[in-house]
Amino acid sequence: MISFALHTLRRSIFAISIAAIFVVFVGPIAILGVTSIRPASGVFYIWRGTNFTLNNFVEVLHQSQVVQAMWNSFVLSTLATILSLSITIGSGYMLSRFGGWIQRSWFATIYIFRTVPYISWVLPLYLVNTRLGIYDTYVGLLLPHIAVHVCFFSWLMKGFFDGINPSMEYAALIDGCTRWGAFCRVALPAAMPGIAALAILCWLSTWNEFLFALILSGKRTPLITSTMAQFVTETGTEWNLMSATAVLAMMPALLVTIFGQKYVIRGLRM
Repeated sequence: MISFALHTLRRSIFAISIAAIFVVFVGPIAILGVTSIRPASGVFYIWRGTNFTLNNFVEVLHQSQVVQAMWNSFVLSTLATILSLSITIGSGYMLSRFGGWIQRSWFATIYIFRTVPYISWVLPLYLVNTRLGIYDTYVGLLLPHIAVHVCFFSWLMKGFFDGINPSMEYAALIDGCTRWGAFCRVALPAAMPGIAALAILCWLSTWNEFLFALILSGKRTPLITSTMAQFVTETGTEWNLMSATAVLAMMPALLVTIFGQKYVIRGLRM
């Protein structure tokens, strides 16, 4: 009888925990979705009435700045992913396979950068971008993202290469391959699941990033995360339009997550 009561109690606690997690994560998204299809007069009464409309999305898509921001975010995320991985793959391989002072110095460098909070970078980056004349440009936005990704994902890429048996590379070297040939023909194909996972995580990280977008972008290269702030005006906040923009911003990230989920899971299991 006591064991049955304990079993019931554990199941009840588990069910309550799952329900709480569901409410915390899904609740705000549900409210966001309902608000995006409510008229301006009904955003504070989202659970009452049946007055729904898609005019919010039409109005948002007719604003050139929102469309430009979506395109800029897509281009920036794609370029940041490609350039970051081109550096991170070599960085992770070096940390995994080589020793010496160069490897230790690089490890110490990315370790130090990982300990610095992002918010403390913003003011120096703003001053540097302004001084170099790259403020509000793709270059000025790409460099901080690449620096952050290289510092963080080099650790993960090192773990992927650590999980690959180096004996196959040694066999390739004995057969006459150079170190570069062994890397391209043996190590790189074996690490492709991990690389695919990091590519997806890198793209999503850049797409959803807000701090750099807010401080380092302006009218020439607006990004979608910072463009949502334009709906906060002196007369109030246009919650229906902001919610519609947020839903549109969620769609690319949602599609990437759905189609890339298996690669992320496969890569993180390496």
